[in-house]
Amino acid sequence: MPVSLKLAPPLPVTGVRLASVAAGIKADGSNDMVVMALPERATTAAVFTQSHFAAAPVQLARLHIDSRAGSIRALLVNSGNANAGTGAAGLDMTRGHCRALAERLDVSVAAVLPFSTGVIGQLLPDSMMLAGIERAADALGEDAQLDQWRAAAEGIMTTDTRPKLTSRQCSIGGQTVTLTGFAKGAGMIEPNMATMLAYVFTDAAIDKTLLDTMLRRAVATSFNAISVDSDTSTNDSLVLCATHEGPAVSQGSADEMVFQEALDALCLDLAQAIIRDAEGATKFVSVRVEQGDSTEECRCVARAIANSPLVKTALFASDANVGRLLAAIGKAEVPKPVNSRLTRALDASAIRVLVGEVSAFEAGGVAPGYTEERGAAVFAQEDIQITIQLGRGDAMFCMYTSDLSHDYVSINADYRS
Repeated sequence: MPVSLKLAPPLPVTGVRLASVAAGIKADGSNDMVVMALPERATTAAVFTQSHFAAAPVQLARLHIDSRAGSIRALLVNSGNANAGTGAAGLDMTRGHCRALAERLDVSVAAVLPFSTGVIGQLLPDSMMLAGIERAADALGEDAQLDQWRAAAEGIMTTDTRPKLTSRQCSIGGQTVTLTGFAKGAGMIEPNMATMLAYVFTDAAIDKTLLDTMLRRAVATSFNAISVDSDTSTNDSLVLCATHEGPAVSQGSADEMVFQEALDALCLDLAQAIIRDAEGATKFVSVRVEQGDSTEECRCVARAIANSPLVKTALFASDANVGRLLAAIGKAEVPKPVNSRLTRALDASAIRVLVGEVSAFEAGGVAPGYTEERGAAVFAQEDIQITIQLGRGDAMFCMYTSDLSHDYVSINADYRS
């Protein structure tokens, strides 16, 4: 059974139009194409994968959003085929798909951002894509209703078991601002910027520069703090669109922080939802590293634990083997200390390990009173927190991961990435 999903009900965002269709890319005949249309005054920010094999749509989306300074009118997404590793032919095909949608919507080609997810190394079926684009564009109506938001969240899925769609609200100048986002991702999750595919919309009026700054802040503690299997996708993309249908948020104002908090919370909701839907997962695990010399040091230790196959398989088995945690901490490639009083990277004798609220390791040895039975009782839970106290400073970082089960192997043995 997948880990339980915890998301607030979604709300529509004024100014966003959506259409989802089955273009025939997925063999099961389910919806596999989504078109999202934005008003002329909308602003858009995005972050993309840092993979050296960035897919054709990622390469083109980067060019388009930069050339338009964030003035984007449409997003085109297909699932079932990543159009990655396809060279010049893949790029040419993506340009053609952007052109086809731009003509249907009467906008500039560069105002269209393309996205793909699915199997790597195969060209998209061009005729199916073009026919799907025509049908999706024709299906766009007025502002999207909730059923259209749900259909869009389902239309971008691949190995996901359920859609990930949610909302947050905040008050700006006495008016309610809505943020709604949806994401896909279950495997090949070790983002090096954001996550697999995620789209966040708000009715606030925010300029491109501030929108970009706030998106990168939110990513640092959400989508860049999750890992399922330590593999970074070729197609990772996260987009934030402001429709300018509501109140303005200006840089340096109190409203900026209010909106930032709502955006941070929404991104964390979606990022954690990806971990809860991780391929084959039975556990949701928070790895919190405290008392570090720097945030980066804490991040390195948290990532070493979250990406350890031995730790993750022990979690699946509810095996409270503290030795696996210590081994993972010990291999962490932490940066040179920032504090001059620290003479070495990590001091094992100062580190404390807690499993849930149970102290498992401290002062260089197994904690007094700790037993594997007590640890196993924590590891048997669906939601688990592992806390590492480094005893070196005040920095902290929390990473979110899943266990590694037999089903993960089966899913990825049967599914071509």
